[in-house]
Amino acid sequence: MNFDGIWTPVVTPFNQDGAIQLDILEKVIDTLIDQGVHGLIIGGTTGEYYALSKDERKQVLDFVAGHSSKRIPIMAGINATTTEDSLELGKHAKAAGFDAMLVAAPYYCQPTQEELLTHVQRIDDALDMPTMLYNFPDRTGTTMSFEFIEALRERPNFQAIKESTGSIERMHALANEFSDQLQLSCGMDDQVLEFFVWGARSWVGGASNFLAPEHVALYQACVVDQDFVAGRELAARLLPMLNLLEQGGKFCQYIKHGCELAGLPVGAARSPLMPLNEVEKASFKRTYDALVQHRG
Repeated sequence: MNFDGIWTPVVTPFNQDGAIQLDILEKVIDTLIDQGVHGLIIGGTTGEYYALSKDERKQVLDFVAGHSSKRIPIMAGINATTTEDSLELGKHAKAAGFDAMLVAAPYYCQPTQEELLTHVQRIDDALDMPTMLYNFPDRTGTTMSFEFIEALRERPNFQAIKESTGSIERMHALANEFSDQLQLSCGMDDQVLEFFVWGARSWVGGASNFLAPEHVALYQACVVDQDFVAGRELAARLLPMLNLLEQGGKFCQYIKHGCELAGLPVGAARSPLMPLNEVEKASFKRTYDALVQHRG
């Protein structure tokens, strides 16, 4: 499995009553494919998987697998609070035709490293699919230690890691000590240039839901062309938006508002997340307008 490129963790559109809007999801997918992203992730944090029922998650997986129709690689986020639920979602995604799995630590229960290892080994045994690990301890409560990663070295399905700790030191270690085992993917948006400089060829960027051209251009400059002067200029233009997203405390709400400004209204985030207030919307729009005015 090649995890190179821009992977968009796709938003889940809701109507005013909170129901999933598959017709809008169809437009989001078609737009992302047209704008040149390299892969789609369904069931990630940006997709609010934690706020969907298991049946809703399966519904979205089925719809995306059918509508994408092999036009683009698709990855299923199968995180849940139990191994059994992750297995159920993973088996469903595999049957639907997904190409890879995104596996994070089960949230809230905070497993030990031994328990986490057993969890992902059971998933690997049952699914036998290319897998990207997702290390995001701020959300899950559990880190993926280097010892845990080393213990997976003889399991070739574990092929990539989305690193979202924000630790540059840890990113350096993954790039220098584990590059023969795992492909490094940027999961901390405001550090994307640093990830690319250190050899990452993959970026899972939530803002690519509404800024796909900028994400694709930065990937092209840094990874394909190896032109880090141009890459730094592009990253500098993106950075105010990426800083706002990573540090603003309302990641999903900002992403969804960005989609609306880009002409793809996808509704609000599910409660307990609340819509942006007018001051937040105005600040976001200023940042958005300053960025997109540079488009050709």
